[in-house]
Amino acid sequence: MVRIRLKRTGRRHRSSYRLTAVDSRSSRDGRVLEELGYYDPANKNPDLQHNLKKDRIEYWLSVGARPSDTVRDLLKKTGIAVSTSK
Repeated sequence: MVRIRLKRTGRRHRSSYRLTAVDSRSSRDGRVLEELGYYDPANKNPDLQHNLKKDRIEYWLSVGARPSDTVRDLLKKTGIAVSTSK
């Protein structure tokens, strides 16, 4: 099963994340199928905190990928519709 989740990047105490589509059996920072954008919670400018590829995220959701809880909240905040069924 494919999951959409965050991959941690950045330095110590200044983490940033990449939004990725991965096989659910791989580790958090393991092999990815596709990178779907980034999320930088430490950025002061809210417009620069995230940059997501909306069309590719919607594609992965349409073929059955399930977002993690954190990614689901992030997608709702950016206006991408996500079903809440698990």
